[in-house]
Amino acid sequence: MQVPSTTDTAAVLDRLVKDALPDQRGLAAWRSLLRAHASLMRELASDLAMKTRLPLGDFDVLAQLALAGGELRMTELAAKTFSSRSAMTRRVDRLVEEGLVRRTSSDADGRGVVISLTEAGLARLAEAMPVHLKGVSKLFLERLDDRELAVLERALDKVSLDCSFG
Repeated sequence: MQVPSTTDTAAVLDRLVKDALPDQRGLAAWRSLLRAHASLMRELASDLAMKTRLPLGDFDVLAQLALAGGELRMTELAAKTFSSRSAMTRRVDRLVEEGLVRRTSSDADGRGVVISLTEAGLARLAEAMPVHLKGVSKLFLERLDDRELAVLERALDKVSLDCSFG
């Protein structure tokens, strides 16, 4: 049995927020961004998995490879998908087993690992892309007008440029 806490956790959190952000400027926008991102990713992942049986993370790997012309070094692929190298290694192992990507040693130095999109991987991406984009359109694009999309794009690009992700 848990002993009830006498600490008012909401008050503690409120004090911590006020200490760190006294005017709380932008905090509501930040929380909205987090909620929107989480709900969009959850819905997109569920829809894609249900309709194509392709996890969103696998879709992202295949799409990043296609955008890069068909191949990337493992470290670049992990960075582009915002994944740790160890998590990417496990994902790539599975994608190699499925025949969607191939792993080779880098010609440049022999130590690096290059991940390449296979024809089967490209076909799987081509099957999943319309499902994903239809979801993006329905859940995001159709809910905002052109002006809102332009403002959002500029604002998020500004934030992205100011952050170094590798």
